Amino acid sequence: MKKIPVLKDFVNRQQFQDDYRSMFSRLDKDIPAGIVVFLVALPLCLGIALASGAPLMSGLISGIIGGVIIGYLSKSGTSVSGPAASVAALVLLAIEDLNSFQLFLGALVLAGFIQVILGIVKAGILADYMPTSIIKGLLAGIGVILILSQLPYTIGYEIDKSKLLNYSEDYINNTYNLILNFFNAFTIGAVVISVLSLGILIYWDKTPLKNFKLIPPALVVVILGVLLNQLFKIVMPFLYLDGIHLVNIPKVDSIRTFFTFPDFSGYNNPKVWTTALTIAIIASISTLLNIEATDNIDKLKRRTPPNRELIAQGIGNTLSGLLGGIAITSVIVRSSVSIEAGAQTKLSTIIHGFLLLLSVLFLSSVINLIPLASLAAILLVVGYKLASISVFKSLYKRGWNQFLPFVLTVIFIVLTDVLTGVLIGSALSIFFLLRSNYYNPFYIENIKYVQDEVIKLELSNEVSFFNKASIKNTLWSVPNNSKLLIDASFTSYMDPDVVDIIKEFQKRALVDHNIEVNVIGMKDSYLLGEEIDFYKKTKVEIKAKTTPLEVLEYLKEGSTTYASRNLMSRKMQSKDLIEHLHESPLAVVVTCVDLREPLNMMLNTAIGDLVSLRSAANFLDKQSILNLEISCRDQNAKLVLLFGNSNNTVVKEALQKHLDKTTSNLNVLIEDALNSESFTNRDLKTESLDKLANDIVNFNIEKAKIDLVAKSSYFKEALDNGSVGIASAFFNREDNLVVFSELFEG
Repeated sequence: MKKIPVLKDFVNRQQFQDDYRSMFSRLDKDIPAGIVVFLVALPLCLGIALASGAPLMSGLISGIIGGVIIGYLSKSGTSVSGPAASVAALVLLAIEDLNSFQLFLGALVLAGFIQVILGIVKAGILADYMPTSIIKGLLAGIGVILILSQLPYTIGYEIDKSKLLNYSEDYINNTYNLILNFFNAFTIGAVVISVLSLGILIYWDKTPLKNFKLIPPALVVVILGVLLNQLFKIVMPFLYLDGIHLVNIPKVDSIRTFFTFPDFSGYNNPKVWTTALTIAIIASISTLLNIEATDNIDKLKRRTPPNRELIAQGIGNTLSGLLGGIAITSVIVRSSVSIEAGAQTKLSTIIHGFLLLLSVLFLSSVINLIPLASLAAILLVVGYKLASISVFKSLYKRGWNQFLPFVLTVIFIVLTDVLTGVLIGSALSIFFLLRSNYYNPFYIENIKYVQDEVIKLELSNEVSFFNKASIKNTLWSVPNNSKLLIDASFTSYMDPDVVDIIKEFQKRALVDHNIEVNVIGMKDSYLLGEEIDFYKKTKVEIKAKTTPLEVLEYLKEGSTTYASRNLMSRKMQSKDLIEHLHESPLAVVVTCVDLREPLNMMLNTAIGDLVSLRSAANFLDKQSILNLEISCRDQNAKLVLLFGNSNNTVVKEALQKHLDKTTSNLNVLIEDALNSESFTNRDLKTESLDKLANDIVNFNIEKAKIDLVAKSSYFKEALDNGSVGIASAFFNREDNLVVFSELFEG
């Protein structure tokens, strides 16, 4: 039986062995980091369970499963999973709607199965389409929430509801009340511990303490908080923190107090299925966003396979439902703490899960000594790093289309919830995407192609449904009695709706508005059928009756386009390219071997329009003249263009050897110029080498025009009867401008 690709890693024995070995490669980093994550996750698990309206123990069960089970199954080296604030409100509403925590657990089991299916069908690809501005907005929004939610604990603010974190609170009002009642509500002992903790966390890397790599500053802060508080108890009792200012883990008396089992009798209840689907979708979106955000701040820049992550999360949520937990997702707060604490592999996540289990079973009395002020200081620093001023500045510099969705995401995450904020920010990003696509699906110009004028509409690489309106408006704005060329040679995808618009326009334009429409470069999958071949047919006819002067003017216009960098692509289908190369060229161009710039782009001509010959320093010998005769007489080119360029290294080398009185075979390239009247009276040693080289190049291309007529009876006759023209041009590399001479009259 053929295995489903995304499940291969879960049944691959070698993969398990490799994961096992890699997990134990950095114990010096992962063990301390796992301890720090555990200390941060513990109050969060309890607080989110409280905010979800579920038993407090369910938050710990979810944290244990998220750490141990998902931590092992996940391919991420940085993501930490557990109960999440982003789904707390959803769980609360679900429990109230079903009127039973056990029925909710049954729905959670279903949600886990749905997530596994989403992973199998590779729905994780959605993460790749999330804009960076939204991901950074998610991080910054979570950072702001962390700062606002931890302020009460840093000052020992005695709230009536609970000592635990409640992410469903109205943070704006809470912050206002906090400031209003600050002087009457703060606890001096908590402020002392918070200030010292923040000082350690902020200045740790600026002191010799940073050399103690095995001890992360966050762990030092927690230990210091416990020791200080115990010292307060003995020396200064008025500073001692107890009760709501300390962590409080419920004691496990029996297996019944630890696990709650689901009620499967509600599977015929539509509300259970609706709840399951909603949890699966929101938990999956939250996870995909979080792993994308976590990967962005991973110091090792690893990438998490999103489909495997969905399967791991689905298995975790299924177990959580079976054992009495609440919904699990990848959680950015714990993941950020893990990265900042120095975690290198997923062993850190697994360790934090085992420590949660051990703390519940054996260490509740010890863990309950930790002041919440110490944990709050850690989270304040994490929150600021996620929402620092530099983050806002960097997004502002990227433009309003990045900055506004970012800010909107942050604001609505803080004021509402994570999902709402992300959706609103994404909606604004889509608006900017639609706006940019409206203006950028094509490039359009009038081509004065010798004796005919054609309006060319060149489509971009991808023409989507979003481009429909702009293309439609542009097509129906084409003037009457025009010739329109729609070039899809560079287009790799075209939406069927756009194809229909072009078909409709092509069908009606000639009849209604006397507009001849030709479409080239279309792929077979959306080929429009019989083309109006006026462009290909008349091009041959045009070239046959084109004069040398018209070709020269055409090349002048092309060089102006190159200088302005307003070029069109020249990509063609292989069939079109072959047919194009069989046509007669417009001109033959003689360039120096020093010219490396693409000649077709510099003169903005199509492939096959030019025959390019190379000659050092534009020096023409007998063989070069023969090649030019063949190009014009046999290939029907109408113009010979002697094309020089500035900063010519060949000429400069020949000049330098001449000035150094060094014998060189390059002397032949410049001796005619140096022996001419233009140079004999000049002091070559005092002049700029670049200026001399440019003057010699111009001398050579002007002399080449005279030699062509003097040494070739064909060119003398062709010049007399006007069938072929001769001209020169000089390309200045500093400003990309080409200066053309008039046609040589002989």
